[in-house]
Amino acid sequence: MSAEERRESVIRAATAEFARGGYYGTSTEAIAKRVGVSQPYLFRLFPGKKAIFLAAAERCVEDTIRMFAEASEGLEGEEALHAMGDAYRKVVSEQPEQLMMQMQMYLAVAAAEQEGDHEFGEVVRAGWMRLWDTIHLPLGADVNETTTFMAYGMLINCLVAMGFPPDHRVWAGMSPPERTEEPS
Repeated sequence: MSAEERRESVIRAATAEFARGGYYGTSTEAIAKRVGVSQPYLFRLFPGKKAIFLAAAERCVEDTIRMFAEASEGLEGEEALHAMGDAYRKVVSEQPEQLMMQMQMYLAVAAAEQEGDHEFGEVVRAGWMRLWDTIHLPLGADVNETTTFMAYGMLINCLVAMGFPPDHRVWAGMSPPERTEEPS
């Protein structure tokens, strides 16, 4: 396996480990073990745990951006909204580590900021803004539509992270209301 392929393996393994244990609860030993490499080799690929976490965080955001871009390609407005919403629900149900990695990213930023480390926040916020822009344009660059979409997404994140089953009553209002055209 080439160094680049091994690096990809580390990012995938790190995503799974960080999604489960968070930044502070995940050891580089666990990541190395999951990949099947030694810790010294891990640190030849990445300078440290923080670099591994940030690479996994950036990958998570980029995968989410790509998913929304592909879902909304050639669509706009209501069609884009539903296509992106359906794609996100599918990812959340089929790849729960992606959702949990997102949640761990937000927690890591908050903890790092309290310690005076602003690098986590800068990286995660930059990714989040790329995500916002990816969603914003197909929704007609309407800040209210984008805010509502993102709010529903965060609610979905929280409900899934807390383990609410799909048939629980909290999901009843999950579909965004259909927009009605105003009379001309």
